[in-house]
Amino acid sequence: MAGAQPGVHALQLKRVCVSENTKKGSKCMKWDDDSTLVYPIVLKMDPSGFFLYWTDQNKETELLDISLVKDARWGKHARTPKDPKLREQLEVGNFGGRLEYRMFTVVYGPDMVNISYLNLVAFQEEIAKEWTDEIFNLATNLLAQNMSRDAFLEKAYTKLKLQANQEGRIPVKNIYRLFSADRKRVETALEACGLPSGRSDLIPQDDFTPEVYRDFLNNICPRPEIDNIFSEFGSKTNPYLTVDQMTEFINSKQRDPRLNEILYPPLKQEQVQQLIEKYERNSTFAAKGHISVEGFMRYLSGEENGVIPHEKLDLNEDMSQPLSHYFINSSHNTYLTAGQLAGNSSVEMYRQVLLAGCRCVELDCWKGRTAEEEPVITHGFTMTTEISFKEVIEAIAECAFKTSPYPILLSFENHVDSPKQQAKMAEYCKQIFGDGLLTDILEKYPLDAGVPLPSPMDLKYKILVKNKKKSNKSSNRSAKKKLSEQASTACSDTSSVFEPSSPGAGEAEIESEEEDDDDDDDCKKSSMDEGTAGNEASATEEMSNLVNYIQPVKFESFEASKKRNKSFEMSSFVETKGLEQLTKSPVEFVENPFE
Repeated sequence: MAGAQPGVHALQLKRVCVSENTKKGSKCMKWDDDSTLVYPIVLKMDPSGFFLYWTDQNKETELLDISLVKDARWGKHARTPKDPKLREQLEVGNFGGRLEYRMFTVVYGPDMVNISYLNLVAFQEEIAKEWTDEIFNLATNLLAQNMSRDAFLEKAYTKLKLQANQEGRIPVKNIYRLFSADRKRVETALEACGLPSGRSDLIPQDDFTPEVYRDFLNNICPRPEIDNIFSEFGSKTNPYLTVDQMTEFINSKQRDPRLNEILYPPLKQEQVQQLIEKYERNSTFAAKGHISVEGFMRYLSGEENGVIPHEKLDLNEDMSQPLSHYFINSSHNTYLTAGQLAGNSSVEMYRQVLLAGCRCVELDCWKGRTAEEEPVITHGFTMTTEISFKEVIEAIAECAFKTSPYPILLSFENHVDSPKQQAKMAEYCKQIFGDGLLTDILEKYPLDAGVPLPSPMDLKYKILVKNKKKSNKSSNRSAKKKLSEQASTACSDTSSVFEPSSPGAGEAEIESEEEDDDDDDDCKKSSMDEGTAGNEASATEEMSNLVNYIQPVKFESFEASKKRNKSFEMSSFVETKGLEQLTKSPVEFVENPFE
């Protein structure tokens, strides 16, 4: 939805703040999924919130980069040991609280698919909860995800210090590993700072101070152009810029002259003075309104000069317009971790896409063929694996609103031709989502022609279902025929890059379901182009009752849609049809004529 950055959505901007308890550390037990090994650790976090770290049984320090953390789960959502012997080891001792509420899991990885788990057990419930909350808040902090150049260099320095050996010395090989682009340049920079440069050498931490580290960086990456700028705006005889000169540099050199001066006024001297006090380490200089070349370099590498202005990271757009006025971050084949012919399906993928800010997920539902008759999610007629429908609903409920309060849209591609299993699906949604599932329409937004959709603000913390809606016509057919025939929506209802933010996502762009059976041939032809989405089962009463503001119907024409003017009807387009409509009717495709 508009108004938030890709990724974590709509979080208020907060500075990184690490609590005293996490800096001091907490005693925990660490266990692994693939073994019965349990050993005690002291879990800590550095003051800047860059890393989790602990010492393993070999007294080696292990680090986990917070930027790799996807989630932190506590209590019933944390991973639990399957091996009874492992559970017995974790339950040993008279600790505070039940084991389930002393467990917490840190989920991390370089992407959504390659996920690992750090499984921990605290000695008290409140400690486990505190660590879970703090890790999650740091991992989803927008400022931390968009750090300045200076912050990244500070992070590298922190890593080197945390990786010091047991004698408190920094292995030079770690410096080479961290700055690996040009070994000769690193060697020269170390020698220029009077530090040992051999790979097997060690540097005492007292010799590798922040000032020495800064000199080391300047030797690795000299910036003569900054000296030239400094001379251009200042005096060649003075080792500083005055507040007037700094103001001139910011307003004349850095500021975009095309900006409106009323909406984006140039900086005033008092604002520039605040910047000088922030970046100039020489307090005497700062008090006089002077900034040295070192302070000037820190300013250029600071957060004010990031690629994205920090104020743009926060929610900054109106979220009170009808839902159809927004592009919606959507996921196709959400359950797949790889290709759609033979890839594995994973419940975890639903958690990951929701945590990443996705607001629409796809559920390809098929009839379960076990004795329990539990519906499953998979890619039909392929070799992809199956996952439990119920477990997916539980995962969605767990992560739906952890990073955004705005509504979740569940796009069902429903192939379950068993009334019993469809009833199970509907019951799972109602039981597991509870009050979060929007089953009753809002009083202000009846399902009438000319009435707009509710806004994202109106639908905060709500889950909406998109599934075929049972029509009056289909109810007159026999049960067997009803479950085998295609409703008219099937020909156009497919998850694609246009769903649900296609021109018509939530807009009146589609023809009624009650159309002549003569259209069946066209529907069959279309379904061949659109894969399994064109072969959905008819909705039972139970599933149909879950559908309200997102009713999929067959696209007829923009003119017909405008005439019907029902904002709760929508259609989806495969890419080829979407491009065809965009070519034939570009204005109608992108405009939003319905309020």
